[in-house]
Amino acid sequence: MRKYITIVIGLLLIVAAAYIARDLANTKKKRRPKNEKVAPTVFIETVKNKSVQVSVLESGRLMAKNRIDIFAEVQGVMETTRKEFKPGVHYRKGEIIVSIRDDDYYANLQAQKSNLQNLITSILPDLRLDYPKAYQKWDAYLRNFDMSKPVAKLPEPSSDKEKFFVTGRNIYTTFYNTKNMEIILNKYNLRAPYNGILTDALVTLGSLVRPGQKLGEFIDPTVYEMEVAVNKSIIPSLKVGKKVIVRDTENHTIEWKGKIIRINGKVDRTTQTVKVYIELSGNNLSEGMYLEAIMTGEPIEESMEITRNLLVDESKVYIVQDSALQLVSVNPVFFNEKTVIVKGLNDGQKILSKNVPGAYTGMEVKIYQDDL
Repeated sequence: MRKYITIVIGLLLIVAAAYIARDLANTKKKRRPKNEKVAPTVFIETVKNKSVQVSVLESGRLMAKNRIDIFAEVQGVMETTRKEFKPGVHYRKGEIIVSIRDDDYYANLQAQKSNLQNLITSILPDLRLDYPKAYQKWDAYLRNFDMSKPVAKLPEPSSDKEKFFVTGRNIYTTFYNTKNMEIILNKYNLRAPYNGILTDALVTLGSLVRPGQKLGEFIDPTVYEMEVAVNKSIIPSLKVGKKVIVRDTENHTIEWKGKIIRINGKVDRTTQTVKVYIELSGNNLSEGMYLEAIMTGEPIEESMEITRNLLVDESKVYIVQDSALQLVSVNPVFFNEKTVIVKGLNDGQKILSKNVPGAYTGMEVKIYQDDL
């Protein structure tokens, strides 16, 4: 009996195995779905060449157009004047800025004048005998000789003999030495060359001033210059006399009108820029202010302005042609801070307006329809 039961169980297992094998054979193996390649969507701009206005924004500091460094040419003790020698003090043209004690030098000058007067007096008797015509003018010169005034010009000689006679008495040498001392005496009082303000004072009342010593700085606060470094590519479109808008770096609503007065002829080898000088005047301007200058040059014909980051290798851009990216060469003619003006594109071409990550030539793309 046990034998028959074992046979039946074996037959059942065989049937079950066959049934399972049939089901497995009828079951289809599921396949993974293929990854479909999706073309990235790009933003484009249709090329339309036109005349693009060149504009450049550069910054620089103000410097007074008329400024002098005050130096001493003589030695002495600084004396008081009508106004204090301190920064911020205004002076009118001709007013004394610095006064240096000149008592000793003035006395030497007077002695030199007296020496000249004596020499002329000594030649009068000989002139009366030998040169009676010359005597009258030299006598008149001596009578009008004033020790308190600058020495007047000597009479012109009527003949070579008279000239040689006067020269031999050392009168001309003494006269020019006296005039030289008068010139030096004037340097003891330094006067304002124009209406202005003292911006720096390095000495005080009672200081001993020495020749060559810097005493201070004096400027005219009504006219200023601004130096800016401009890319050499815009220089051909800038001219002396061209109007410029200058504005405050923090508040762009505050503006002044200036003009280009000089353009340097040298290009900086390191930065490839050229120094341009702008003159301006107006209220609320002070030396040392940091301002921005907006300069416009001549427009560039048949060109287009694009974002600088669209350039590839500084001379190529991507366009969309037959639903694929193509790299074309362009000619960048002027660079701004964030944009560049290029030539070489054809009207109607579709240029990328935004960069595509991982872009390459032949890359299939889909154009964003709203940009069309």
